[in-house]
Amino acid sequence: MHQKTTLPNGLRVITYPMEGISTVTLLVVVQAGSKYETKEINGVSHFLEHMFFKGTTKRPNAQAISETLDVLGGEFNAFTSKEWTGYYVKADSRHLDLLFDVISDMFLHSKLSADEIKREKGVIIEEMNMYQDTPTRYIEDLIELLLYGKNQPAGWFVLGSKETILNMTRQQMAQYVHAQYVARDTVVIIVGDIYGKDKENYHTRLEQKVASYFKEIPVREPSGKSVVTEKQDEPQVLFHYKKTDQSHLELAVRAYRASHRDMPALSVLSTILGGNMSSRLFFRIRERHGLCYYIRSGITAHTDSGYLSVRAGVDNVRFEMALKKIMAELREIRAKGVLQKELEKAKDYLRSKLNLSLETSSDVAFWLGEQEMVEGAIKTKQQILKEINAVTLADISRIALDIFRNDKLNLAVIGPYKNTSPFIPLLRF
Repeated sequence: MHQKTTLPNGLRVITYPMEGISTVTLLVVVQAGSKYETKEINGVSHFLEHMFFKGTTKRPNAQAISETLDVLGGEFNAFTSKEWTGYYVKADSRHLDLLFDVISDMFLHSKLSADEIKREKGVIIEEMNMYQDTPTRYIEDLIELLLYGKNQPAGWFVLGSKETILNMTRQQMAQYVHAQYVARDTVVIIVGDIYGKDKENYHTRLEQKVASYFKEIPVREPSGKSVVTEKQDEPQVLFHYKKTDQSHLELAVRAYRASHRDMPALSVLSTILGGNMSSRLFFRIRERHGLCYYIRSGITAHTDSGYLSVRAGVDNVRFEMALKKIMAELREIRAKGVLQKELEKAKDYLRSKLNLSLETSSDVAFWLGEQEMVEGAIKTKQQILKEINAVTLADISRIALDIFRNDKLNLAVIGPYKNTSPFIPLLRF
């Protein structure tokens, strides 16, 4: 069971003890991502994630940071999304104080060296090139561009553009850190072998460590992010021309924000549709018709919006056939709902998947972090299981009618298509 407290400066502390393991994960997350950026500095959140590993006043370069952690045999990395950024270290619990020292040093005392910024621009440009050459990854950016448009942060790429990265200045980075990296928008999460010798007071002891190591974190009002606007009247399409041997598509319907009451039922629906190897899409599109290698459905949920999507890679020649059959599956669920045995099987799958996903200290830390930052509150595993168990056939039918609609339907495609007009009439419920 987790414990959560808020320090007087607004910094949140979350702990979760796990018995039977000897590791600890320390994760620091902050509300900083592309949704908090302006067009001019799009990509700064991700750029800073890179720069925090490039040296501090105490550890002057990337090698000094890496050597300190490598000798522990631990893991350390970071990630940036549209709404939050995280920095984590994982090692034997005996080294917890050192982990605190390193990650707080990176978080609070990054030098943002001008020379390192100049060098890192090339690294990020190559990261962009890598993603753009990886259709299974790039399609994720394109579908959100289609859903939210280019005129609001929700539709922008997390990495930014080549133009914004090449023009990024140290001053812009420092100003962004000043605006976003503040106590009230930061959460420190400690998971794993953390009881120590005083099992009764472990949270208080760790809370004191956080207060000590992060005592210099600024206390001021965060800048906040813009509110997402969504407006759609008919199906939308975005085709990205690329000479590929396979067409990559993402078919998305607007759905719900992460904290919406219907998210458990949406998860069950997504599982039945394409969540595993016995799902409708996998069995019918791949196994029965042989139209693809990969096909899956999933949910992307933000604090203020979300969508359910189907992703697939299909033979260019049979792309139209695949799209027709995928749409037919969505229409069938909208018209007829699902079977009781499908409902129960999906619930069993989600229950088992939840248990499997929380086996390590890092798994649990990321799970807690996402709930706190995106959903706005942390549910226990037992609460989540109860919500899954409560989903009914009527819930699935109601949600299908709500989201499988022409005014919520969007299709992004990467493939060798210059004439896209034949595909647009297929997008109808």
